[in-house]
Amino acid sequence: MIRDDAEALRTAAALAEEFRPGASGRDARRELPRAELDRLTATGLLAVTVPAAHGGADVSAATLAEVFRLLASADASLAQIPQSHFAYVNVLRQQGSPEQRAFFFAEVLAGRRFGNAQSEAGTKHLQDIRTRLVADGDGSYLLTGVKNYSTGALFADWIPVLARAGDDLLHVAYVPADAPGLTVTDDWDGMGQRTTASGTVELADVAVPAAHVVPHHLTFTGPQLHGALAQLLHTAIDAGIAAGALAEAVDFVRTRSRPWFESGYDTAAEDPLLIQRFGELDLRRRAADALLATAARAVDAARADLDDDSAAEASVAVAAAKAYAGSAALEIADALFEVSGTRAALDGLNLHRHWRDARTHTLHDPARWKIQHLGRYVLNGTRPPRHGLL
Repeated sequence: MIRDDAEALRTAAALAEEFRPGASGRDARRELPRAELDRLTATGLLAVTVPAAHGGADVSAATLAEVFRLLASADASLAQIPQSHFAYVNVLRQQGSPEQRAFFFAEVLAGRRFGNAQSEAGTKHLQDIRTRLVADGDGSYLLTGVKNYSTGALFADWIPVLARAGDDLLHVAYVPADAPGLTVTDDWDGMGQRTTASGTVELADVAVPAAHVVPHHLTFTGPQLHGALAQLLHTAIDAGIAAGALAEAVDFVRTRSRPWFESGYDTAAEDPLLIQRFGELDLRRRAADALLATAARAVDAARADLDDDSAAEASVAVAAAKAYAGSAALEIADALFEVSGTRAALDGLNLHRHWRDARTHTLHDPARWKIQHLGRYVLNGTRPPRHGLL
């Protein structure tokens, strides 16, 4: 059990240092981090957002964001795996019944992991959810559909499934990973975040008791932080990738790079042009971290006093941080090669994993729409929509 925010941060920092040395090899071999995820779970870190009334540490959004940033600086794939876990713990906080909260929070405190079965491929758009939850006549449901990009599902004890019921409204069904009719296939072959096992979940008449179904659609009928919190963790992953790539560039230039012959210096680290470039990259990294921290504080402030205005402030703060952190991660991961030189391009060094991770992760949802909502808000006072992605 982790007792408070300070312990959560110490634990995350220690785990990041523990996981960092093996991250490149796991990526190169596409070796799924089962042992590392079990280690992460055993520390109690996955239970830190369980409410205090249920025995959890109930850490702040600022702490949770820093936990993810630290983990992603070491291994962006490993950090991605529990992102949905925390999103679906939050769904229970918002719309779970007292009985559902008591049951599932006890599961989380006992070390059970949530995966996700949310996105679907081949539909009209992201919100076109075709998985169906059909009443079975005895108070239970049958769940049918196919989900893609199901990060965390392969490692999960419970798989939250986003589905539409007979009223066409969105619900989340919490399904045991070993439920009859549920199949998880590790067919993820993305160029980046290679060890997230973000594959396919198939559901064929999976029986779900009503006690395990949460009316998620109610989340979006009033001021909400579901999207802001989920996007905050994505932002933290991008900021972590930026930090990890910059640290790798620093180490490479200090220990392996040769000085350019025209510089007149004995080491690459003395080259004033490289010093200038590293200063620019560190400025980007610091700005990403600062925007992440600002966004996290806005989420915490809105959680303490939630209304339309505070929810909007949180959403636009997270949108700004996400748009910036994503571009910073891409720039720094690309500049790693610029500052390090030709040898950095050797495939065996696997330095390109930082760029591959950043490029893959930043495709999750387009930054251009975050900037669009930011512009509408600042110019016309238009609050962002309540669709769960802001």
